Amino acid sequence: IPASQTGLPRETPFDTIMKTTQKMRITEINRQRKRVVGSIKVIQIESRREAAAKIWETIEVGAKYTGIVKSFTSYGAFVDIGGVDGMIHISELSWNRVKHPSEVLEIGQQVNVYVIAFDPEKKKISLGYRLPEDNPWTKFENTYHKGDVVNVKIVKFMPFGAFAEVLPGVDGLIHISQIVADRRIGKPEEALELGQMVDAKITDIDNEKKKISLSIRALIDPSSDHSAEEETEE
Repeated sequence: IPASQTGLPRETPFDTIMKTTQKMRITEINRQRKRVVGSIKVIQIESRREAAAKIWETIEVGAKYTGIVKSFTSYGAFVDIGGVDGMIHISELSWNRVKHPSEVLEIGQQVNVYVIAFDPEKKKISLGYRLPEDNPWTKFENTYHKGDVVNVKIVKFMPFGAFAEVLPGVDGLIHISQIVADRRIGKPEEALELGQMVDAKITDIDNEKKKISLSIRALIDPSSDHSAEEETEE
């Protein structure tokens, strides 16, 4: 079996198939030299075609598959779900922000995925990896309510206020007017530090836009317990 017909990726050691049973297709017989040439790769290609045909016959949105991560791009990961490659867009890898698929997955990793969309004509399949039940916003809705006091972590400064992490993947805005009660400040850095843990009151929740308004001032001055002024994000 020539190296190119083993079905192994380039530079993969041959010992990975040593002492294993493989099916091969005989491609050449030289009776004079008593030599037979065969191909495992041809059998693999035929098997993938059969598996792919079955997938395209039964595929539907929401269908679940167990696949193997084959490759990465800057915008996602390609997964072999048994004869057909589907792509997990980088936005579908995690509920948290991801810069590259390698932050979440590894090449060769076995993963459970589900179908988000597919196009039989273009032979494209969009896959999901993150689970709906792991949505941080859902966890927030089930845990916190307007009026609750939470211990939050300051993660970002903007001219109009500071963003604070309520839960991993869920941030709230402390408007600059809601940071201190005894004086006016020109920027949030005057009263807060990145990474600082502070107690804040949830003064408003916008479930549609998935926005949270927080106030430190409301814990000191109850009269300020209202939604902050217009909250403008980037």
